[in-house]
Amino acid sequence: MGRRQFFHTAVAGLAMVATPSTAGDIIFRAGTGHTSGDSPSPILLSRAKAALDTHKARVRNHDLLAIADFSKPSRDPRFYLVDLRNGHSTSFLVAHGKGSDPAHSGWVHNFSNTHGSEATSAGAYAVGETYIGQYGESRRLIGLEPQNDQAEARAIVIHPAWYVNQTLIQEQGKIGRSQGCFAFAQSDIAQILQRVAPGTLLYADKV
Repeated sequence: MGRRQFFHTAVAGLAMVATPSTAGDIIFRAGTGHTSGDSPSPILLSRAKAALDTHKARVRNHDLLAIADFSKPSRDPRFYLVDLRNGHSTSFLVAHGKGSDPAHSGWVHNFSNTHGSEATSAGAYAVGETYIGQYGESRRLIGLEPQNDQAEARAIVIHPAWYVNQTLIQEQGKIGRSQGCFAFAQSDIAQILQRVAPGTLLYADKV
């Protein structure tokens, strides 16, 4: 084993056993879940941690953050589950709203909190109760900020969708669009619902 490889292995080993004393001490390591990718933007991570601190009375789970990085195109895994105890992150595909991308370019161009906009709203959400809707098992979202406080009235939720899959990415370079909801692949929704439990903070934005 070369010196560089030995050093990398040693650091990785320490990272596996070291638990940050606070959320601010986190050092990210990319996840190896069902769909894995790089770590979330440090800027969005900072905003999400600040939101968790601001809304700590409204959320029960202080060990996990869900972050949707809409700076990235829909073909990229851009929904991160971040374990605040050890810095491990796992990423998944997630759709954005039609109103945020009218030309269906695959990129979020704008956010909206307006009824009928079919757009994604930015900001912090508290994950609510589970229900069975037209797409199957889904989870409600409660907007915690003025920019997304109409989420419940607009029925902005977490749900599975047929138009979120790798086949569409291969065929057209992007996934489909939702009506403002956080829509996930059928193959990922069970893990999303298991980990993004009621009482978790979900933060969405772009940089």
